[in-house]
Formats: sequence, C-alpha cells, structure tokens
Amino acid sequence: MAIVELERQGGVAVLRMNNPPVNALGHALRVDLEKHLNEALADPAVKAIVLTGTGRFFSAGADISEFSLGVREPHLQPMIGRIEGSDKPMVAAINGTALGGGLELSLGCHYRVVGKDVRQLGLPEITLGILPGAGGTQRLPRLVGVEQALQMITTGAFIDAVKAAKIGLVDKVADGDVVAEAVAFARGQIGNPPRRVGAIVIDKASIPAGLFDKARASVGRHPSGPVAPNAAIDAVEAATLPVAEGSALERKAFVETNSSPYARALQYKFFAERQAANLPGIGPNVRLRDIKTVGILGAGTMGTGISLAFLNAGFPVTVVETAQEALDKGVARIKETLEANAKRGRITEAQANDRFAKLTPSLKMEDLAQADLIIEAVFENLALKKEIFAKLDKIAKPGGIIATNTSTLDVNAIAAETKRPQDVLGLHFFSPANIMRLLEIVRAEKTAPDVMATAMAIAKKIGKVGVQAGVCDGFVGNRMLHAYTSEVYAMLLEGAMPREIDGAMEAWGMAMGPLAVGDLAGLDVSYRIRQERKLTGEAAQFARIPDKIVEMGRHGQKTGAGFYRYDADRKRQVDPEIEALIRAEAEGLQIKQRHVPAEEIVERCLLRLANEGAKILEEGIALRASDCDTMYLNGYGFPGWRGGPMWQVDNVIGMKAAAEKIKAYEAKYGARWRIAPLIERLSKEGGTFAALDKSRRAG
Repeated sequence: MAIVELERQGGVAVLRMNNPPVNALGHALRVDLEKHLNEALADPAVKAIVLTGTGRFFSAGADISEFSLGVREPHLQPMIGRIEGSDKPMVAAINGTALGGGLELSLGCHYRVVGKDVRQLGLPEITLGILPGAGGTQRLPRLVGVEQALQMITTGAFIDAVKAAKIGLVDKVADGDVVAEAVAFARGQIGNPPRRVGAIVIDKASIPAGLFDKARASVGRHPSGPVAPNAAIDAVEAATLPVAEGSALERKAFVETNSSPYARALQYKFFAERQAANLPGIGPNVRLRDIKTVGILGAGTMGTGISLAFLNAGFPVTVVETAQEALDKGVARIKETLEANAKRGRITEAQANDRFAKLTPSLKMEDLAQADLIIEAVFENLALKKEIFAKLDKIAKPGGIIATNTSTLDVNAIAAETKRPQDVLGLHFFSPANIMRLLEIVRAEKTAPDVMATAMAIAKKIGKVGVQAGVCDGFVGNRMLHAYTSEVYAMLLEGAMPREIDGAMEAWGMAMGPLAVGDLAGLDVSYRIRQERKLTGEAAQFARIPDKIVEMGRHGQKTGAGFYRYDADRKRQVDPEIEALIRAEAEGLQIKQRHVPAEEIVERCLLRLANEGAKILEEGIALRASDCDTMYLNGYGFPGWRGGPMWQVDNVIGMKAAAEKIKAYEAKYGARWRIAPLIERLSKEGGTFAALDKSRRAG
C-alpha cells in the first residue's frame, strides 16, 4: 500500500499521508509525498491541492531516529518551499495531531483547515534539545506574531483547534469532515493569488521592546539545557529577515543544536521512555484486564495524590479511610486541588466539578468490593500492609488487581498474604502523585503477565511513564537513591555543608539538591524507614545527622525547618545551627573536615548512582540500563539534558574512566564503593550500557 495516496475530487487533488502509527515524516513518506506532489503540480487538470493525514494524526513530525543516522533526500525544508511556491492553492486539512515537522508542513501550505476536536498542534522540538528545522521558526512568527510564536517554540507547548483559530494559525475550524471542508475551501481559492506565509513581512515596530532579551534572561534553567533555547530565540528573531535568509540561519542552528550532547541526551530520553513499555514475555496478544473503577485505600498525601491522578484521567474513584477526620481532610485536599487548577486555567470549572463528582469517600473497606483496581496507600509498615492485603483478599472481586504503593517493602511477602498472588503487584507513585510522571511498576514473583500489561497501559492512561522493577529493598529508584543519599551524608561529615552539596548539584542541572529534596519530601519519612531497618555500622554513622535533625522536631518544609530554615513562602535559608551540628558530629566521630570541591560532589553522586544501577541491572531487578535512567529522569529531578546516570557513564565519563574512579574511591572509602562487577567487565571489554541493552533486545 502506498504511504501517500492521491485522490482526485474534480479539480482538487487530495494527498493523504498514511504512515502508521503517527504519520512520521520518515524517508519513505517524503519520497512518496514528493512523487505525488510533483504529479499533482504537473497535472493541468488539478487546480488546487489538499494535504491531509489519516486516523488521529496529520503528522507527529520527523522520524527522530534519522537525527542520529543522518537524514536522506528528499529533505523536508525544500519540499515545504516547493509547496509554498506553488501557484495552485495548497490547503492543509489538519485531521489530527500536527507536531514538529508535521505542523511545519502545514505552514508551508497557503491555508489551513483543522478539525474541531484536534488537541495537539505545536513545535515541540525544544524538548529534544533542538529547534524546528524546516521553517517553523520563520513561518510561525509571521502567522501568529512573534510573541506567541516565541512562547510556543521555547516551551514546546501544544495548543488546540480553538486556540489555533484565535491566534491565526488556522483559517477555518471544520465542524464536520475536515477533508470535505478543506476541499470546498480549496475550490474557493482557485483563481486567487495564493497566500504564502513566508512572504509575510514582520513589522519590527510591532515587536514588544526588549522581548528577545527578556526571553534569553528567562531560560537560565530551561529543561532542554543551555543551548537549544537560546538558539531558538535567535532563530525567531531572524524571522524579521527575508524567509530564505532566516531559514538558512535556522537550518545552521538546527544542525549545531542536534550535534550537542544535550540533544543526544534528550533524544535518548525520548526513546528510553518508549522502550520501558516493552516487557519481556508480554506480547500484543496478552489481553488486558478491563479497568473502569479504582479504589484507593488511604486518604493521606499519597492517597489523595493517586486519587487525583485517576480522577484527572476520567476514572471513578472510591477512597477509603479509617477515621472521618482523616477522610474529610483528604477529600478537602482533592477538592482544593481541583479548584486551584480551575482558577489557574489548567481545567475548566465544569471539568473540576465533573472530576470531583466521580469521587466516592467511604469509611468501609468493603466499599472497594466492585473496584477493578485497588491501590493500598498507607504508610510504610510491612506488618500493616500484610494485614490489609489479607483483608483485601476477601473483599476484592475475582479478577480485580490489588496493588501496594510501597516504596521499599517486599511485594512478594505482601502478595503471599492473599490466595491470588497473581493479581498483586506494586504501583509505586512518586509524590505529588498527581504531578510526578514516574510510576515504578513492581513485578512480584507471581504477578501475572496480563496484570503487568494492564498496569503499563493504565500508567499511560493517567499520563505516567511506567517502568518495571523487580523485588528488592527499594526496588530500582529508591535503591539507587539510598546509595546517592548515603554518599551525600558521608560528604556532610567530611565537611561539605548542605548549601555546598545542593548548590553543586543544582548548578550541574538537578532540579533540587538532595538535601533540599529531603526537606520537601519530609525528613520524617526516611527516618521511619531507617528506624524500622535498625541500621548498623557505617550506615548508622551516616544517618546520625539526619536522625538528629528529625529528633529536633525539624521534619523539613512542613515544619518550617529541616536541613534549612524556611520562611513563610517556603524559601530556604542557610541555618548556622545545622552547620554547627554537622561540625560537632564530625568532631565526635574524629573525622577531620575539609573543603569538598563542587566537581567532586557531582562526581561522587553520579558514580554512586551508576554503580548501584549496574548492580541492580546485573541482578535482573531492572530490565535495562535505560530503565534506570528513565526512573531518574522522571521521578528524581535528574535533568533530561544530562541523560541519566547510566547515560553519563556511557557518554561523558566513559566506562573505563568510571571503573578507575570507582576503584580509587573504594581504596579510599571502603566497601560502600565496591565496584559493580558489570562495570568492571564492561570496562575491560570496551562495552557500554547502551550496547548491553541492545544485545538484550536482540536476544
């Protein structure tokens, strides 16, 4: 079947792109499109041309794999130039999602008709560490204005059909069949001079004073890193030049940004997230369980966050608590969050009311009996969770999935309390659960394949990135985090103050430093876990400082003090009392303190993460090194443009250098730095985590 089909409707040629699943503008589609475009342009019987897509996609843009392999001719940019230069009216019938190169293709057309239900129109290239490379930075400002274009391009945000019409991106919103209306629109333009977007001249006087300088000043901590945002601003500013000149500058900037390590890291992130959904032994033939209703046990911070995640995705939710006061507080928190989102314009008031109406509060666990999915979200205590699951086993309906939100505990032991361990798994949400993208899906020893497949599908439905983990203490994410935080606590005793550790990691790119994160999450949470574990030896020594801080009544932001003090706006302030405590603890342990350079802080944090990740990978707790990175990029504030700790070893530090550094730290600090056998082996073989992942996929 042809990738592009040409259909004649009287004097109008309809070119229909059909390249499932998303109509990516890969080489084969471009070849076919050029062939049929030439045919339509050369045919004197064709008076106008309509370009459209199939299904839910006009086109989601370029085939991203070509960015690293090299793009073959025909290239998209000159093809768009030919479309724009046509003397025959060209109309884009935007039937569905049009992103990146897909939207740029529509901008090359003289007119755009969009389906009324289209929700995703945009230029999201910035999220891949690049900028639009086929005229997007030149044509969009001419059509919608420089200020609006700059906002769309530097954020990568999507707009819907209504907004597109309001700002002038499209000429018509179709109420019915978008292709039929586009064909009628095209017929109406026959004989008229085409409106070429590239020919529109931007009046410099219309650009707000200082707009570009303000934009550059605002991208200091952009999620795409330090290169692409500034390049995109420069390119949009060049839209005041003739389109050919501006497009040449845009193309040069595209090539430069695409060759940066930040773009490689962000494109790796894109593919790693998609690869995480591929679970071994679970093919497309596995039938998913039907999840229509959800029950949440626990209305605390985590339970209400999980409830919101499902309510926002349209699921009816029953939330159960043991006491009326706790239930009322949880329900109020959900209502307040929905109302706040409506006030900020994220959802409408009607949507907020509809979502809240789907919430059923209860004090009876028996009210979870009809839920297709039950998620237990009580605090981290194995005995309590086992007791709850024994009760849920008697309540949950046959075929219902029962999940625990534990972040560290033994899911096998929890599942063993039921007569249906095949229906049990871990669904580890990250706080705040309605916002954080990561969902660590813990596959217990007896979890059924269809339960795993269903959990992965549910993650996608509620806007999460699902990643499989096996059962061990802390699974993947928190086991790596434990290694990371233990090194941070060790550096405190060595002389690095909280402001220095957090400052080093934030300057490197982390959203928040590790100690500030602890204050945000609540220091009492990890304190309770440590108390249950009854730490000994070096681990107990490193825990002395955070334990004493909690015992002082300082639990973090929620109490106004933790590693830092916080003002009324929760702005952190260095606290001399804590710095004095750190120095006193070091003196008591006879540790001579020193200045720990920022470079060493970053290196030790990264290598402890990667070394633990390698151990987890070798043990089979994680399926892929890229899964470890996906967790850190989506659940732990790791900057996307840094690729993840495993990517850093492959692409920045180098496997051999990492092995040498880890061994040097082991010689200095002992067992906690024992090198992962996998890193040692790969360093000797000249291997990488990426090559290992690839070989496992091939196998």
